[in-house]
Amino acid sequence: MSTTRHLVNRQRRLAAQRPPVQRAADPVRRRSPNAQPARPARTLLSWPLLLTALTVLLAAFSVLAYVQGGHKDTTGSNTALADTARTSEVKGVVDEAVQGIFSYDHTDPARTEAAAARRLTGAAVAQYRTLMGPVREQGPRQKLVLTTTVTDSGVEVLDGYRARVLVFADQSSTRTGKDGGTTVAAAMFAVDAVRQGGTWRIAALDTFQRAPGTPTDQGKE
Repeated sequence: MSTTRHLVNRQRRLAAQRPPVQRAADPVRRRSPNAQPARPARTLLSWPLLLTALTVLLAAFSVLAYVQGGHKDTTGSNTALADTARTSEVKGVVDEAVQGIFSYDHTDPARTEAAAARRLTGAAVAQYRTLMGPVREQGPRQKLVLTTTVTDSGVEVLDGYRARVLVFADQSSTRTGKDGGTTVAAAMFAVDAVRQGGTWRIAALDTFQRAPGTPTDQGKE
């Protein structure tokens, strides 16, 4: 009997000296019926804002890809970014020229014609006549006043005495006759410019949307 008690006591002492056995962590935690699911971290932009941002970016990329895809600078001497002074010069001249040649007042059509004669050269002369033909034809009857304002522009290519400028403009067309009314529209087009006689002149016009200066069908007699 004493021997058995001795063995039992010895096993108890050995068991007390052993380190406790750690139980493996349960990989799946049980959720209580009332537990709330974890909420995902909030993002800085909601989905509508993200979609709007993507739409704007895609639209801007489409315009840029269209222009660059159709008119690539193959000379390898584009200095539009490096020559900031010349870039600013051609941008300012083209902005002023576009606003002048695409603005029209039925009481003073000679002013628009003088601006076109001063600012246009080469193929742009015939292109301009085609674009502004409806204005000259309908202007006196509709008592038309057309105002073009450049909202933004950028020099895409600058190569010596040649440049290509992308122009965005707003146009306000007001008919002051019997069937009066005002129409506001946006226009986008590219301008090829050349430096002649110490100044920049528009040598070609490339429209992407409704032709600048073309009045709408409203108010036609």
